[in-house]
Amino acid sequence: MERHYCVFLLACALIGTGSSTVVSAQDKSETYDIVVYGGNSAGVIAAVQAARMGKTVALIEPGRHLGGLTSGGLGWVDVGNPRTIGGLAREYFHRVWQYYQDDAAWKSEKKHEIRGQHPPLPPDDQTMWVLEPSVAELLFDRMAAEAKVAVMRGECLNRKDGVVKEGRKIISIAMESGRVFKARMFIDATYEGDLMAASGVSYFIGREPNSKYNETINGIRPMPIPGRFPEGIDPYQVKGDSKSGLLPRVHPDWGGKVGEGDRGVQAYNYRMCLTKIPENRMPVNRPADYDEKQYEILFRFIEAGGATDNFFKFDLMPNGKTDSNNNGYISTDFVGMSWDYPEADYTTRARIAKEHEQWQRGLIWTLQNHPRIPEKVRLRYAPWGLAKDEFADTGNWPFQLYVREARRMVGDYVVTENTALGKDVAADPVGLGSYHMDSHAIKLFVSPEGFVTSEGGMFVKVPAPFGISYRAIIPRRGECENLLVPVCSSASHAVYGSMRMEPVFMVLGQSAATAAILAIDGNIALQDLPYSALRERLLADRQIVDWQTKKAGNEPKK
Repeated sequence: MERHYCVFLLACALIGTGSSTVVSAQDKSETYDIVVYGGNSAGVIAAVQAARMGKTVALIEPGRHLGGLTSGGLGWVDVGNPRTIGGLAREYFHRVWQYYQDDAAWKSEKKHEIRGQHPPLPPDDQTMWVLEPSVAELLFDRMAAEAKVAVMRGECLNRKDGVVKEGRKIISIAMESGRVFKARMFIDATYEGDLMAASGVSYFIGREPNSKYNETINGIRPMPIPGRFPEGIDPYQVKGDSKSGLLPRVHPDWGGKVGEGDRGVQAYNYRMCLTKIPENRMPVNRPADYDEKQYEILFRFIEAGGATDNFFKFDLMPNGKTDSNNNGYISTDFVGMSWDYPEADYTTRARIAKEHEQWQRGLIWTLQNHPRIPEKVRLRYAPWGLAKDEFADTGNWPFQLYVREARRMVGDYVVTENTALGKDVAADPVGLGSYHMDSHAIKLFVSPEGFVTSEGGMFVKVPAPFGISYRAIIPRRGECENLLVPVCSSASHAVYGSMRMEPVFMVLGQSAATAAILAIDGNIALQDLPYSALRERLLADRQIVDWQTKKAGNEPKK
């Protein structure tokens, strides 16, 4: 269960080798300039930036691995426009390119170009955005070690009373193990926003109504491509018998009017690393608690004429491996089963994560073996299994659940669809978003016509890269003066679908660390940090914070 986040069975922590810890003789707490909670891609980059700027920094990771989704299976990196990514994030993906220039990195196939992701960058600025999970983690570990970041693994925040504040400042945070960390600045880099929430900062979960921020694509909404979900899927356990009850996970109706808000969270899944190379293939066996009723919707989807060639993706990575993501209406997303996750305790999160794993394992086994699956479909999926040389300590299954959204801070500036569409331009950008506004399905329900369908998904084009305000990564003035939140940032559900890409998290992680250090050096609250000073340092460190500036020549060089 450890791989599914913090659980109370963790007996001890693996402690990093950093030498910057100061232990008080009175309270035994560990003191740093900056504490970063969450060792995903944003957390690592934030910690590295802080260390490179000469500050002592602790990087606390609740699990055992650095890198989050980037090293947890999301090897086909969603980047939007790669020219919007600068600074340490660009350096990281340059390191990926360097790694795969070595013939020895290609263990299962000859070195070749990975095509189909995006146009190449200029010859003097080579990057690579497709990589194996183990390589991703290796490179994060290297960057942290080179910067001499003190890494603490297996340490979970005491979310009940582990945050101690004096006035508007966090003084210390305590872990479930009893360890206490003091700092002048704190960065919450978790996907869940646990430190943010425990610090009393304002946040929101779910979908705001369109009226909240004058938006058009927030709230309850139909799926973007009418007709793709085939009509004719009976929603009842016994076809035609409403008294038999609905199929698992199917809601009786919309749950409200189109455009209204709710507590719905877009679907989570695992980004599976699969291969069909026999010597590296681990078969996916029928789960011990396999429940055929969970897959009745799959059988009926096929019977109703739904597409059978895209139940999950086969985006190829080096060495014959895939980043297999959701693809279609019945796929790896466990639609509707993520709503309780953001606020759940660690044990409940572990259970929810396990349920997602079981759904996906059962999906693969069903597609490969079940007699109700047409033979041609079984033959299509039969060659694939888990890669033996990935996720060795978690049974070859990814250690990181894809938490596509959880809590979102509500700051003095809320990034909305109007920002992404160029109608509202932030005056103080610390990074750029460029990916389309993308939300996965939020629930299955019975249509007015009486068939199973889904809602909540969208894929709305962003016309140009947009600036993400500094005020979107710090709390409201008056709430907390020394906390930054680069992942669960201040954004509406609609636009968070664009901002939630790993390279953007990395960019915001670097910007957060830079702001933290400038505030420390100036002995001021984050809300009082002059943007001009922050901008100057960000540009000096090759961050790209403004698209017009970028086009004028502010492009990172190698």
